[in-house]
Amino acid sequence: MPDEPTGAGAPENAPEHCPGTESEAAGKAEACEGCPNQNICASSKPAGPDPDIGKVVRNLAGVRHKILVLSGKGGVGKSTFTSQLAFGLAADEDTQVAVLDIDVCGPSIPKVMGLEGEEVHNSGEGWSPVYAADNLGVMSIGFLLNDPDDAVIWRGPKKNGIIKQFLKDVDWGEVDFMLVDTPPGTSDEHLSVAQYLKSTHIDGAVVVTTPQEVALLDVRKEINFCKKVDIPILGVVENMAGFVCPKCQHETQIFMPSTGGAARMAEEMKIPFLGSIPLDPRLGQCCDQGVGFIEKHPESPAAVAYTQIMAKVKAAVNAA
Repeated sequence: MPDEPTGAGAPENAPEHCPGTESEAAGKAEACEGCPNQNICASSKPAGPDPDIGKVVRNLAGVRHKILVLSGKGGVGKSTFTSQLAFGLAADEDTQVAVLDIDVCGPSIPKVMGLEGEEVHNSGEGWSPVYAADNLGVMSIGFLLNDPDDAVIWRGPKKNGIIKQFLKDVDWGEVDFMLVDTPPGTSDEHLSVAQYLKSTHIDGAVVVTTPQEVALLDVRKEINFCKKVDIPILGVVENMAGFVCPKCQHETQIFMPSTGGAARMAEEMKIPFLGSIPLDPRLGQCCDQGVGFIEKHPESPAAVAYTQIMAKVKAAVNAA
């Protein structure tokens, strides 16, 4: 069944079935729920974009490269991948790295980066990121919770508000690579970050999946989301691709790629395949401890895969 067309005056990159700004249903239709422009469209003068977009652009002027880490499927290791990519990039002391966690309801970045219990400090320049290293700043709603076990039960507009605040009010400074860790799906958080970062130039997205078809089904939707909102796709990473024994280094398939895995999917959808990362139980231990896996276990096939993928990501954004 073909998609219903968007209405007249619909903003560029509007969500599917947007009634358009000239419709009486603007800002009120079911499709408007969670859209960053909902309040503007519902007002009597829905004539312009969110005025805070200019503030976001100015605040992120010092950020050279912005990379989204996405997946339509939960539990595939997005936060693990984001944290280890950040640790790997920050191993070069001359490279300034930032991690922005927009998984509002399930913020795991503070834990996997060894920052659990840290707090955000406010200054004249805005909120200061929490630093995992001198050149590795992190921001997450997890730093704002009184208890890490507190549930964040927010609807779309409130999620949109905190993401906007992270982008316009955090003193990011000069950054070479900003990695944005996202929740699964193609919902409020994704629409918000796409809307606000569009004017600042998004280098692209790294899409994370696991080999089995049940994950690939949802990841295909995420890839199509990126195409609809004009987010370049840097490539696909296949996580948990086999198990590597830490004793003998033998690799065994755990999640069987019954339909060819991520490599076949990338070929069919004409996007780059960045590589496969095997399971290594020591990687889970490093995430629990909040330390870099590549530095601690450089001999692991998983660490080698991370290093190779990191090189491909850097080459892709530098070539853009």
